[in-house]
Amino acid sequence: MRLQKYLADAGIASRRKCEEIILASRVTVNGEVAALGCVVEPDADRVELDGEEVRPAGERVVVLLHKPRGVMCTASDPQGRATIMEYIEGIPARLYSVGRLDFDSEGLIVMTNDGALAYRMTHPKFKLDKTYSAICEGELTQAERHMLQQGVLLEDGMTSPARVEEVLHLKNGNTACNITIHEGRTRQVRRMLTAVGHETLMLRRIRIGPLDLGALEPGKWRHITAEEAAQLADLLRT
Repeated sequence: MRLQKYLADAGIASRRKCEEIILASRVTVNGEVAALGCVVEPDADRVELDGEEVRPAGERVVVLLHKPRGVMCTASDPQGRATIMEYIEGIPARLYSVGRLDFDSEGLIVMTNDGALAYRMTHPKFKLDKTYSAICEGELTQAERHMLQQGVLLEDGMTSPARVEEVLHLKNGNTACNITIHEGRTRQVRRMLTAVGHETLMLRRIRIGPLDLGALEPGKWRHITAEEAAQLADLLRT
């Protein structure tokens, strides 16, 4: 088995991220720094990441977490801020997040030890929709909505078209709406709204593909259902 696949299957990270970890010389096999693409025997070789043994994953675990605002999508934070790992208890598997939400945003996060699933969910070719409930400052006009739906130019290039739905002009002069994208650029929805002249006041991810935040409260999590897993598998099938 290729080392990067072994690490991904063990729930370390997506296969692409595992390749970066190997190239950073953080992985050893039987005490020797590993090269990208080397082959390991799960039952015979000892694989370590940063000095800690990495064992093959057992049962695949997928959970949905409602990340609260003001929480980091990392395992630890040098500034001592709360992280999503503090909300996941009672699961023996080592989980990591599939994608991220920025510190000031909240909503649906998928956490798993299934590297193959994480890889597919984040790979651009699958174009997995992500829907956000947003409140922006001021009135989002029909012309600005059309711009978002055509794609807007950001500093890292043109975005793909977004869907902008359930637009509601609030009594305080601000606008609430749902925005659906399939790209995964950093702070993309916030930057798209800025590009058409609006500051984002609230951003909550409410859906990823067939996975819905629903009534899940901030800081709470649940296991994915069998029906959701089947729907997700259908969407990610090559």
